[in-house]
Amino acid sequence: MSDGKVSEATEEQTGSLNARPDFRATSDPALQESAERGAAQLLGYGELYSLWERQQWAVGALDFSQDRIDWHERIDPEERYARMYGLSSFFVGEQRVAAELGPMMWACPEEDMRIFLCTQIADEARHVAFFDRFYSEVGVLEAGDLDGRLQETSEHLNPEFGVLFDEMLHRRVQRLAHEPEDLEALVEAVTIYHMVIEGMLALTGQHFIIEYNERVGTLPAFVEGFTNVARDEHRHVAFGARFLKDMVARDDRYRAAVQRTLAEIAPAAEGVLRPKWIAASEEDAEIFGVRVSETRAFAASALQRRLKVIGLG
Repeated sequence: MSDGKVSEATEEQTGSLNARPDFRATSDPALQESAERGAAQLLGYGELYSLWERQQWAVGALDFSQDRIDWHERIDPEERYARMYGLSSFFVGEQRVAAELGPMMWACPEEDMRIFLCTQIADEARHVAFFDRFYSEVGVLEAGDLDGRLQETSEHLNPEFGVLFDEMLHRRVQRLAHEPEDLEALVEAVTIYHMVIEGMLALTGQHFIIEYNERVGTLPAFVEGFTNVARDEHRHVAFGARFLKDMVARDDRYRAAVQRTLAEIAPAAEGVLRPKWIAASEEDAEIFGVRVSETRAFAASALQRRLKVIGLG
């Protein structure tokens, strides 16, 4: 993965979102400048659980009436297709990981870790419900139920998505389902899910999609709900950083497991960041008003901050 830094334009675009006090309250190292020195303060597992209680939100409280108008009257068909690609990986991804977290939770060696991961399972289910309600009430898809909408959006995914979720992550989770005492497999799964899928891919996409909609003044209820989703993800990533920091300090074989896993999944992760209609060489191609090269730099910078705090930078 690129080791490039975030451009000044990228920092300016996402600065206001990352500066939110409720985002910073999660202790995600990517939001702390001190993480550049490996000195970020991480919350404990019990503190993260308490924060989850304070940061509740309800999908049913969102009003998508203006979003429906925007989608059908203000956004042209070509842009709707591009937006659909950007959202599809989130909808399907939330559904995938909600199912994968169970074995990861069982495998955690301490009870306070397991309690927090139970909250994350609830969060992921709520995120699926959020996307399902958005698609249904705004009239984005033709399918008439949740299963149908998941199938319809799956058609927009690129091949690397399947490699990352259905092969690399799923393989580790299946191992944990049969051998929950395999802490090395748990470290690998947390590296893939919390550090890369959530920390690099999801949060990068969320920040640029939210900023784009705010800039052009579209989909206000979606922006409100998706911002809540992003805040949840920062809290999840903060758990992953704390867990990996603790495990790396416990045994050098876990340090090696993190490094090995990052090297293995790098090609698939970079592919997920690139829409399937954009060639690998087209670094200046734009989606949501941001060049592919900028999204890579933003994702890489966030990962580097987290790795430094874990003890790997």
